[in-house]
Order: sequence, then structure tokens, then C-alpha cells
Amino acid sequence: MTIESHPLPPFLPHDARMLFLGSFPPPKARWSMDFFYPNWINDFWRVMGLIFFDDKHHFEVKGEKRFDKQRIISFAFEQRLAFFDTATKVQRLKDNASDNYLSIIEPTDIGALLAQMPDCTRLITTGSKASELLQQQLTLASGMDMAHPIALPAIGSSTKVHAFNRDLEWFRMPSTSRAYPLALDKKAVFYRRLFE
Repeated sequence: MTIESHPLPPFLPHDARMLFLGSFPPPKARWSMDFFYPNWINDFWRVMGLIFFDDKHHFEVKGEKRFDKQRIISFAFEQRLAFFDTATKVQRLKDNASDNYLSIIEPTDIGALLAQMPDCTRLITTGSKASELLQQQLTLASGMDMAHPIALPAIGSSTKVHAFNRDLEWFRMPSTSRAYPLALDKKAVFYRRLFE
């Protein structure tokens, strides 16, 4: 079975204040742009459009089934948002984007990402697999034992932890995949809490 390496470099503005972490990108055939949350039927950028511009279509290219990468990157720099995933190498057990069929070969070194962003104190996971992987890293980095890991925050809430030589707040958000059974406007309610 093929081992896939992450196809995108981390997007880590030096002054970023929060780091969004998914699990791993979908197969490239499903991408609508070369950036994070590229799948046209993933609603991450529609959620951001609703929160910041009251328009779920704000980051879409009008008349095309793709997102506007340059508008998204400008927005991420303005809002000081960083993006990567909790896995660097995976095997897909099925040819789809589902976390249920991802075998993690190499988790991402979250500490190495944070070392490049001295102001980043918020970690946001956007799905269950990403949350489980971050839980493991935070547990070890905080000096705790994996037999008694840091508790997973409830979906839509956060927990505070000292790890990677800084105080962090970890927010666990619902997946923006349409497979996650929650309406777009309800997902936006959860994500809006990150920016209040």
C-alpha cells in the first residue's frame, strides 16, 4: 500500500496567533485549490465567509467550483492564522478523504511548527482524528503519561495546557466535512467562538 507524504508545506505566518490542524488532505483529485481545506464539498471556507463577511460564498470563485486561494491567503495573513495537519505521512485504507480509513505513518511534530510562531497560543483541531493525534502530542509534551492523557475537550469547547514551553488553549471544533451531521450555520456558531 502506498505511503503518502503531505503534499503541502505548512502555512505558518511568523506572527500567527492560532494554528488550525486537520488530519490530512483528501486525494488530490478532490482538490479545488492548492491550499488547506481544498475539497469543494468541505465547508471550512464557507464557515469563515459566514463569520467574517456574512457570506458563505465569499471565498468561492464566482461561477466555478473552486475557492479563491489568493483571497484565502490574504485573509489568513490579516487574521494571523496558520494551517497544517496532524499527520505528515499516511496510508489510505480506502481511496477517499475519510479519517476512518487513514492509517497514520508519521504524525506531525507540532512543537516544531510552534517553534516558528512565537505568538501562537491557540491550537484548533477540525475533526476527530486530528483531535486524537493532538491529544497524544500534548499529553507527552506536557509531561503527562499516556496512560492518563489530557482529556479531549467536548466538541466546540477548549482546554488549557502547558506544553511545548508555552501556555496553550486547545479548541476542538466540529469537522467542516459535509459528512459531519451539522448544518453550516450551526458549525459557524462553534467556529465564531475562536474569534470572540
